[in-house]
Amino acid sequence: MTEALALPRRDDRPQRRGPTSASPRLSGRQIAVVGLGYVGLPTALSLHDAGAAVSGIDIDEVRLTAIRAQDVDLLGGDVARLQVALAGERLTLSTSAAAIRGADTVIVCVPTPVDRERHPDPRALRAACEAIVAHARPGQLLLLSSTTYVGCTQELLVAPLAERGLRAGTDVHVAFAPERINPGDSAFRQMAVPRVVGGATPRCRERASEILAAITAEVHEVSSMEVAELTKLYENTFRAVNLALANEMADATVMFGLDPVEVIDAAATKPYGFLRHYPGPGVGGHCIPVDPHYLLEPMHEMGGAAPIIEQAMQAIDDRPARVAERAIEILRERGPDPAKASVLIVGMAYKPGIADVRESPGLELAVQLARAGVSVAYHDDLVPSVTLTEGAVLHTIAEPDPDRFDLVIVAGLRKAADYDWLERCQDLLDATYRAPGGDRRHLL
Repeated sequence: MTEALALPRRDDRPQRRGPTSASPRLSGRQIAVVGLGYVGLPTALSLHDAGAAVSGIDIDEVRLTAIRAQDVDLLGGDVARLQVALAGERLTLSTSAAAIRGADTVIVCVPTPVDRERHPDPRALRAACEAIVAHARPGQLLLLSSTTYVGCTQELLVAPLAERGLRAGTDVHVAFAPERINPGDSAFRQMAVPRVVGGATPRCRERASEILAAITAEVHEVSSMEVAELTKLYENTFRAVNLALANEMADATVMFGLDPVEVIDAAATKPYGFLRHYPGPGVGGHCIPVDPHYLLEPMHEMGGAAPIIEQAMQAIDDRPARVAERAIEILRERGPDPAKASVLIVGMAYKPGIADVRESPGLELAVQLARAGVSVAYHDDLVPSVTLTEGAVLHTIAEPDPDRFDLVIVAGLRKAADYDWLERCQDLLDATYRAPGGDRRHLL
């Protein structure tokens, strides 16, 4: 996807900078946010809070209707911010890319998924960038925040803009600043998390930093857009490799008859050289099981290899199937024919506390069990229904009766929920290693 890049000298790399009390607010700015998903919508609200007039653009009218109805998956504080923004005049919502032309800053926050074969699927990003290039005008700042492959900003914005006669750093300003939003996590809100930014030119970087300094506590400038792009891939690849290791160590710990969580918590008392990662039924969501493939595929195209990352990603992909295999083993040990058994999965979102099921290990677990003939149900009070890959639709069981199921599999536990009923389970497969209850508690 991109050619090898020349490395800048260390002395050429700009140093860390953060906002000060004099950091500019955004009153009078016209900012377009393209893509109003889990990143774009909170970003739009933060820009609105900083005084900007914000045009939210999304091709999905259903999504815009949900935003207007405040029927979206946001933290409590963000719901209140959305109410205020919708009641005022500085937030507009549209499916039309024409709003890009009226903005002085355009921020791209569209998804960058992978397909079923785990190949990067940047079609939404390409379409968004094509629309931006078509509507761009001199003087604008174009800021890409979607996680993507190294060289993408140059390929999809800088080069086609130049073909239109708009030179980055002279006619327009182009930069890359990867998003760092953790859905459902109130401990690290957007304003508190530093942002990394690299520009097509130093002036491009400075323009982007001025905007970001109004919505985040610290801005860390790097020497190029490519450094910023690879930074985000490194962050989530680091998480992926360590989560794969946590699952592997959990398997080893259980073989020794020990509690994986106790071992992890003990290791985490070391104040240096160890970062706590917990095992589970798999790794889901929009980042960790996805982003490393935006690193691996270009490397493969250039003849490179990253065996540790490749093995970690394969282990992550295989984990839900391993849980399904263990569930079938338990069913056979306890007596029911798996093809006649009924199983309840607790936790369907990719992580507790949110309603997002993208790349959810619980969803893949349900698919694997259904393919084995198991009758599958689930409980997750934040996820009303899910559609399996074969097209079957499941609806959450609001008040499960554990006596109705041959096996209960715990894939995720929400802190605020009541799980006392798990105490009545006869057989419970705890894929989180932290579930309460069960007459017979099984581990992987």
